[in-house]
Amino acid sequence: MNQSVLFVCLGNICRSPLAEAALRRECAHSDFNVVIDSAGTGDWHVGQPPDERAQAAASRNGVEIGHLRARQVTGADFHDFDHIIALDSQNLRDLEAMRPAKGVAQLSLLLDHVEGRAGQDVADPYYGGDEDFDQTWAEVTAAAKTLSSRLAAG
Repeated sequence: MNQSVLFVCLGNICRSPLAEAALRRECAHSDFNVVIDSAGTGDWHVGQPPDERAQAAASRNGVEIGHLRARQVTGADFHDFDHIIALDSQNLRDLEAMRPAKGVAQLSLLLDHVEGRAGQDVADPYYGGDEDFDQTWAEVTAAAKTLSSRLAAG
């Protein structure tokens, strides 16, 4: 059974593309097929590549994300994805507000998938430095490990 995951942050240039990359890396050597994408609730960066600092953090961990392009969440995403995972509680509230009446996607916070971190936000590294982006990478990677196992189990 194919599964699909959409990661969502505010602008889709920092946290959500890093989460997408981390889950792609975790699932790359698995036997199951999963569709993975990312988007933002805002439209400021549509069409732009991830923030250069996010690209650098991913690159330091052996993953290239420069080919990704920001996009905004659409109503169709709630029908096209099994899981829509917000990187923070404000984006989760925004997703809940925009969810179509018959949307089938399960909504959650990313850190809900990490033991002991339920209800916590992945801090937005946008106004920080390399260490903030590395922290974001560590958090999304921890979540991707757990999430990939759950997806594989069905």
